[in-house]
Amino acid sequence: MIVGYARTSSLAQVAGLEAQERDLRAAGCTKIFSEQVSSVAERQQLEAALDYVREGDQFVCTKLDRLARSVADLLAIVARLETKRVSLRVLSISGNQTLDTATSTGRLMLGVIGAVGQAEREAMLERQREGIATAKREGRYKGRVPTARRQAAQVARLKAEGVRPSEIALRLGIGRASVYRVLGEQDASESRNAA
Repeated sequence: MIVGYARTSSLAQVAGLEAQERDLRAAGCTKIFSEQVSSVAERQQLEAALDYVREGDQFVCTKLDRLARSVADLLAIVARLETKRVSLRVLSISGNQTLDTATSTGRLMLGVIGAVGQAEREAMLERQREGIATAKREGRYKGRVPTARRQAAQVARLKAEGVRPSEIALRLGIGRASVYRVLGEQDASESRNAA
């Protein structure tokens, strides 16, 4: 079965969604999942489509940016498809160039896209490390303020009220491990003061 996925970022892009659906039908899609939602939002129809496909199916989209948020997101989607033995076909990646992971050329192209994405990510992280090192040398870098430690008083108050650490974490929007860390630091401080 050939399963299609179409997405536009907003409800105003009706013509764009219709054009994608038309292209997917022309490509032989017998089932199409479509949605009008930003790529950073929850993409329920994408999830439904990825759950729907079965071994031997082909998953089709019109362009990579309609499918994935980033190269890492693309590779995660492809990994999910490969686990189910489903190939990916992208109708247009550059001009009239297509990508089909059912072919060796398509897998090579995907590998190149992944490698370029990884190189870009590593270069960005290197620039970030260099920027932080420069800022530290110049005394401008303070680092991230620990969120849980800023809320230590509230953590202690809630604990004193008998609230469980999991609930404290939920109420304050911090991790449970952070709650335990703050409580442990408070216990250690109290022990030092008592001695």
